[in-house]
Order: sequence, then structure tokens, then C-alpha cells
Amino acid sequence: MKLKSLLFETNATADTFESFADTREAGAEKIVDNAKSKGGLALLTWHHFKVKLPYYKKAAAGKFELDAAKKEFDDTYKKISTAMSQIEFQREVGRLEVLGELIIRETKK
Repeated sequence: MKLKSLLFETNATADTFESFADTREAGAEKIVDNAKSKGGLALLTWHHFKVKLPYYKKAAAGKFELDAAKKEFDDTYKKISTAMSQIEFQREVGRLEVLGELIIRETKK
């Protein structure tokens, strides 16, 4: 019964774009905290998810700008390269991921 309740609760809280972003931000924050406390190679995960937080925060606050996000997505996509350091790569792929996720969610209402 508890699982069923959680499933319906999750669906109810993801009704709006803002609540979707808020939920995703909370998940990313947990991953950031866990990766930082582990240290070592987990810091690559920290970089990947840390970059996502301001995007989720902005979207959750109702300040997501679709056209600007699409432009940033395209610019970020063009920047990604195997010539980057591991940290740069994780940051840019994280940025690409969060932008794509938010763009898709916003346009597939």
C-alpha cells in the first residue's frame, strides 16, 4: 500500500513543469551531497549533477525561458569534445542533459 501511495504522490507532484523541476532538483541535490561526501572519483558525478542545480532552481521558480534554453543546448552540444578534461566533460554533459530534459518536458505538455 505504501508503494502505491508513493506512486500516486509522485504523479501528483509532477503535474506542473515547476513541480517537475523542483522534484528533479531535490534528487540532484541528494546525488551532489552523496558524491561530495564519497570524494575521489565520485567527484566526477558531483560535477555532473552540481551544474544542473541552478537550471532546476530557475525552472522551479517559473523563470525557464524555452528559446534561451534551446540556444544554450545547441551551444553546449557543439562544445562537447573528447579533448576536454574529465571535469569539463562531466559539467558540459550535465548541462546538456538538464537543458534537454527541461526542454522536452516543457514542449511535451
